[in-house]
Amino acid sequence: MNVLEIDPTGAMELVNNAGAVLLDVREDDEWSAGHAPGAIHVRLGDLDARTFETAAPIVAVCRSGNRSGSAATKLTAAGLTVYNLVGGMGAWQRIGQPVIRDNGAPGTVI
Repeated sequence: MNVLEIDPTGAMELVNNAGAVLLDVREDDEWSAGHAPGAIHVRLGDLDARTFETAAPIVAVCRSGNRSGSAATKLTAAGLTVYNLVGGMGAWQRIGQPVIRDNGAPGTVI
């Protein structure tokens, strides 16, 4: 089963135009340092496909794209439409997409 891949620009289009869910599967310290606005956080180790009852596509993201690839594989196998964000939050930040902390202050990708 092939996992769909998407770049940061495509991911933003899916979120804005198709109501896609941006799923951040990084660890707590990475999330706290900075994440995409509107993303939801579920650590990869805690990911349970049964908790996603959505017809909207899901865009999985981590720091570099490896862990999110694992998440996308797991969720795709459960019948969900999932894209892996190629290059992860690093690529997201490099093209100028916002990265924030929980309090809305500017964040960073670690």
